[in-house]
Amino acid sequence: MAAAVFRSVLMKPALRQSSRYRLQALSATQQRLMSAEAGTYNNLTYEKTGDKQNVALVHINRPKAFNALCVELMDELVQVVEHISSDPTIGCMVLTGKGKHFSAGADIKEMLDKEAGDLIRTNFLGNWDKIADCKKPIIAAINGFALGGGCEVALMCDIIYAAEKAEFGQPEILIGTIPGGGGTQRLTHAVGKSLSMEMILTGNRITSQQALQAGLVSRVLPLDDLLPAALKTAEQIASNSKLITGLAKDAIMRSYDMSLTEGLRYEKKLFHSTFTLNDRREGMAAFVEKRKPKYTES
Repeated sequence: MAAAVFRSVLMKPALRQSSRYRLQALSATQQRLMSAEAGTYNNLTYEKTGDKQNVALVHINRPKAFNALCVELMDELVQVVEHISSDPTIGCMVLTGKGKHFSAGADIKEMLDKEAGDLIRTNFLGNWDKIADCKKPIIAAINGFALGGGCEVALMCDIIYAAEKAEFGQPEILIGTIPGGGGTQRLTHAVGKSLSMEMILTGNRITSQQALQAGLVSRVLPLDDLLPAALKTAEQIASNSKLITGLAKDAIMRSYDMSLTEGLRYEKKLFHSTFTLNDRREGMAAFVEKRKPKYTES
């Protein structure tokens, strides 16, 4: 995504010369967005919310199964995330779980009889990373359990808020396997080697307060305040320029893959590129003139 965003900024003058093709592409995109919005989901609920209807609220909706992540559910979640990533009206997404829990993990009954060949042939879990690739920021609001695949999905999100009684864990070792959706990597980046080792090698859970102390989550709230707080933050994010927000997210995500020197160089390039954008000019002008900015996503 990084290179694509950066190229799109630098190529802005050239794009102006091909408005006819951009309008045709926009029409096709809008058709896909309308189709996605009209779709029905067996394992999710999706709605737009906020004063400006610029926040996507998605619930994992298998409460009787502790919101276990079956293949169909994850396919639907990826579809929704890809739609949100492409929808120009949405500035942020909130992901949470229906019922008492965020997700207790992957659907073990579904995986029980699978063989290695089946997983390789179907690229099992291969599409999960598309959640992390979303161009729009995602806030996970964790109620109850975020275990196994549930914890891994939370780790793919950009901000994590947790209810006071939420619990996080990677218990795969207890059923004879290891995390396969990014747990060994993203959890280690989030909390460090020692705690990641302890959680993954013992299967022990940590509380929301422990998660806060370790840097896994940014806020712990009473359950009744969890979703309202996540939505409030999402609206705040969505009120900014989506174009600039995408660049900021891209720069942060690149810090996982680059050395400090490379990351600083990349950040500087993106910073300089914002000075080609109308939204940068508008934001600074609004600050100087003591008014709210009116971004045009250009």
